[in-house]
This record gives sequence, C-alpha cells and structure tokens, in this order.
Amino acid sequence: MRSVVVREYARLTTSPLAQMSLDEAHVPDSAFEWLCKESARLRQSGASLVQLEDRRWLRLDNYVGVLETPCGTRIEILPKCVEGMDDEERARRLLRKMLARCLNLPTRETGPTHIQTFSAPLTEWVMGQFLSELDRLVKRGVRFDYRSVQEQQRFLRGRLDVDRQLRQPPGRQHLFHIEHDVFDADRPENRLLRTALDRVCRITRDPSNWRLSHELATFLAPVPTSKDMASDFRRWRDDRLMAHYRPARPWCSLILNEQTPMSILGEWYGASLLFPMERVFERYVEACLRRMLPPDAVLTPSASSRYLCSHKGESWFLLKPDFLVQRGQQRVVLDTKWKRLDESFGGNGDKYGLSQSDFYQLFAYGQRYLDGKGTLVLVYPRTATFQAPLDDFVFDAQLRLVVAPFDLEEGRLAVDALPWEAGFSADAA
Repeated sequence: MRSVVVREYARLTTSPLAQMSLDEAHVPDSAFEWLCKESARLRQSGASLVQLEDRRWLRLDNYVGVLETPCGTRIEILPKCVEGMDDEERARRLLRKMLARCLNLPTRETGPTHIQTFSAPLTEWVMGQFLSELDRLVKRGVRFDYRSVQEQQRFLRGRLDVDRQLRQPPGRQHLFHIEHDVFDADRPENRLLRTALDRVCRITRDPSNWRLSHELATFLAPVPTSKDMASDFRRWRDDRLMAHYRPARPWCSLILNEQTPMSILGEWYGASLLFPMERVFERYVEACLRRMLPPDAVLTPSASSRYLCSHKGESWFLLKPDFLVQRGQQRVVLDTKWKRLDESFGGNGDKYGLSQSDFYQLFAYGQRYLDGKGTLVLVYPRTATFQAPLDDFVFDAQLRLVVAPFDLEEGRLAVDALPWEAGFSADAA
C-alpha cells in the first residue's frame, strides 16, 4: 500500500521528483489515470475532483479527506491554512476538531478505504447517512434466511428430537421436542441494523431523521435486536447475495460504537470521504460563533431575505451572506473565505491577496441587509502571515468592512471584529 500525504490544491505528477512535499507528490500512472477518470465522472454532475494541467500534472481541488485508488495508492489531503505548514499531525488534529463540530455537510464519496474514527457524541450527519443507506437497503429488499428452531409444541412439525423426547419427564408426554427451519429476517445483519435503528430513533432530534427512522422501524419491527453485537458483526456475510447490505455496514458500526468518521488514514473501512473545506470552515465558524456571541444576539446562517434588484415587479438575484447577526437594533453581516492572506502584501498592487469581487459582494450585502449603515466582517483563517484584523475598509462614512482572522485552534474571532466586544471574552470561548 502506497501512501501519499498532500494538502489542498497540491500538484500530483507521474514524473520522478527529487523531493516530495505537501504541495507536490509523485503518484503511479494507474493512480493518475484513475483520478482523471473519477474527476470526469464527477464533472458530469457539476462537481470536480482534480484539474488536469497537462499529460503528467494535475492539481487537486479544495477538498480534504482520503481516497484510495484501485491500484492501492492512498491519497490523504490535509487543510492548507495550518500553522507549521509541514506539520502533518497538527493538521490532522485541527481537521478532527473542525469535523467534530460541523459534520452536517455534503461529502464527496468514491471507493472504499480505511478511515480513522474518534469517539464523539453521534451527530445528525452520521445518523442521516445511516438512515439513507438503510432506506435504500429496505427498498431493495431485506434478506431472509432459514434458521433452525428447537422448541416444544403440542404438534409435530419438522423433525422429532427422539433423545430429548425420551427424557421427557412424566406429565409432559403430550409435548413434542421438535426441530424445524423457519424462513424469516432474524439474521445477524438485520439484528444489527435493527439495534442501530432503535438507537437512532431514541436520540435523533432532526425532524427529517426522526421521520425516516420511525418509518423504517415499521419495516424492521419483526426483527429482534442483537444480544451479542460482536458475534453478529463477525457473522455478517459479504457474499454476492448480500452486496446491497455492504454500504450500510460501516454506518451501522459507527452508530453502535458511537464513533465519528474522520477523513484521514485509520481503521474504519468505509466509503472514501472528501469534505469541502470552504463549507467545513463556514460551519466551524458558525458553531464557534454560537458559543461566543452574547445570549441576546441572534445568529442567522445563510440569510436569504434580500435581493439585489427587481425587474417588472419580480425580485432578481438573491443575496445570501454566510451569517447575519442581530442584537437589538444592531446588525452585522459576516462572510467567510477559506483563503490565506498576507499582511505584508499591503501595497496597491497586491492588496493583501483580497479579491475585488468579494468586496463588491459585501458592499451589496451592506446596502440590502444593513441599509447602507453598519459593519461588515470578512472572515479569513488566522495564519502566520495574518495575525490581526486589517485596518478598516471604508465604503462611506456609515458603512465599513472589517477583514478579521479566525483562530482555528482556539475557535475564536478577533476580539475587536464586532461592535459588541463583551460577548467575546475568554470565558465565553
């Protein structure tokens, strides 16, 4: 098994390299071709996995995680905005911390591989993935099987157990010791799925998960729960007739063991998961802001109540900032960008690496959501080259833009990025 560790937007090549790094790595020809084919398949649905630069080089997209090619090459992709850019373990710890708070996001799945897990309270995302796979399994059909049953009855059925019948005590000669086969759904795989489903029904708080879990519970109601989960997992069959059970097994294991998948090298055998870092960063910032904001502040993610313009009486071009924070009569619009800034590039030409289109976007948010009066915040990850908020960007006397760093390790926004500093004390973090 060949392992390659890189980070977002790294370049992969089939050419020999004098020295491999997190930004450039060598992969076999077979892995290179598989990545190209997989990217072409995903591109048909509007997604992208890699960007082909030429016949020997390709560049990864902004997804982190792990994927394994059919030839056995495992590619681990780590976040780029990490202090100590060559510290792989630190990047893994940071990724695990961020995913633990914001796993309810879309993933990109490829083939099976080994994923590390960590113990954590079950998230709605994990339960939703399990329910989705179980729903597909039930629609394709729950597998029945013959099982041997030994019991006492007043009638003969199947085979009479002569030895036990001869030892029958007086007064019970009217009962027959019989052994026969029953064709039903009581088999190890179904018992484990029923046990996991019962746990989801008890702890889920998401309305869609609650509804689907109780719908599926009616289908598995005749199946008993597992009494020995370790033994049932060992007896889980993986032959051709049970192929449609295969995708549900890793999620069932996670539910029963109360673990959470992390998209790096480890011990969980399941679908390769690639997480979009822009969405991970956005959800991580949201989770941290909810803990840091004052109790009377209201955080609205993906606000969608304003449009850029109207035409013939209809509203056109919906404006959706990442976050809208309101405290009393005061509003603040926040937008997150997963990008590295450099404070030293403050000249008129480099502009710290900021994007002009982002400023246009924030200006439109300020006009529609803040009525042209207030504070806009553009949030970037804190790095060695971006430690403190930049000087304010002034649109006019009443509207300003703050470009602030977000500390990924501490889960904190710069203390002076918002008007109400009281909510950002050390105790609130």
